[in-house]
Amino acid sequence: MPNIFILYGNDEFAITRRLKDFESDFTDPTTAGMNTAHLEARSMSEDEFNNAINAMPFLAPKRLVILSNPSAKYNNVGSRKKFEEYISKAPDSVKLVMHELIEPKEAEKHWLIKWAAKNESLVKTQAFMLPKQRDMAGWIVNEAKKQDGKIEPAAAAKLAEMVGVDTRQAGMEIAKLLAYVNWARPVQGSDVEAVCIVTSQQSVFDFVDALSQGNGKVAQKLLHRLLENEEAFSLWGMVVRQFRLILQAREILDGRGNKDDVARALGVHPFVAEKTSGQAGRFAIESLENIYRKLLGIDERVKTSQITLDLALDTLIVELTK
Repeated sequence: MPNIFILYGNDEFAITRRLKDFESDFTDPTTAGMNTAHLEARSMSEDEFNNAINAMPFLAPKRLVILSNPSAKYNNVGSRKKFEEYISKAPDSVKLVMHELIEPKEAEKHWLIKWAAKNESLVKTQAFMLPKQRDMAGWIVNEAKKQDGKIEPAAAAKLAEMVGVDTRQAGMEIAKLLAYVNWARPVQGSDVEAVCIVTSQQSVFDFVDALSQGNGKVAQKLLHRLLENEEAFSLWGMVVRQFRLILQAREILDGRGNKDDVARALGVHPFVAEKTSGQAGRFAIESLENIYRKLLGIDERVKTSQITLDLALDTLIVELTK
């Protein structure tokens, strides 16, 4: 059986769920933490990686090492070759799981996927791609079943219009809906209208609008209002998603596209495409790329406990509106 696994694609929600499956393989929770290492390639040292790979399991047959974003560290031919040679000799006592966000059109030519194809006895790959917009209602029906509930097809279609192909947001909304009906009956369209993200999404639009206009006071007010109604990491996901959509929309608009092209290319509802296209028009592409780098930096610092998410969001407002 392979000891190396590569999870890739553009469905971050599905990848995160699969990673939890790997962690749940430990039958004894008292030793799971001692046998699991989470490493972020962008910030780890080679010594940290070596120690995680070569440490002996504690009262368990294997250790689990989860490595995020290897391409961020191994970004040239020389370093990648050394990395491939090193992990191909990893001891049998370790299970190495690497994950990386890769768009479908980039997957076949990605260096790690190409390496895995040549080493099938060592490596197993799993692709997790976002569904098409036309398939999203069916995805929502299936996800409701996975969460031990039911949703009517018409309600699933309504929710799909709201979330586009954002599976993470859809999963969170389904969880809220099933709690709302107490798992006692199928979710209906009226439940979606009563519970779901229209209000929060509009507030995120308003929040980004305030940032684009340099209005820090309004942005702070909107942020804290959102935090009263949304869990911080849920809100963070919505903000990151919106800036990712704005960056992609800016590229489409720069290529002589319009809001309809944005809706088709990004798989979002026309309402979302219209708002996003308008916001993209207020930013230069260079500014958006800089903001997205800031978001990645914040994400890394939060995940490594260098800063709290609430403070990071407040700091982001100051940096973008000063």
